[in-house]
Amino acid sequence: MPKIKTHRGAAKRFSLTKTGKVKRAKAYKSHILNKKTTKRKRNLRKATFISAAEAKNIKQLIPYK
Repeated sequence: MPKIKTHRGAAKRFSLTKTGKVKRAKAYKSHILNKKTTKRKRNLRKATFISAAEAKNIKQLIPYK
């Protein structure tokens, strides 16, 4: 069985927890921040998890993480 190549774009964006959940950063935090409230920007800092349906596909992209 050959090794599977890691999708480098996915490896930079996602990480796995010990329980196997896929962790990701939230979107909308890169630019046009003036109109967003401080509370909203603060909540965008927190990491969140991917839904179970999408996690299956992401795990195939990052097999050795």
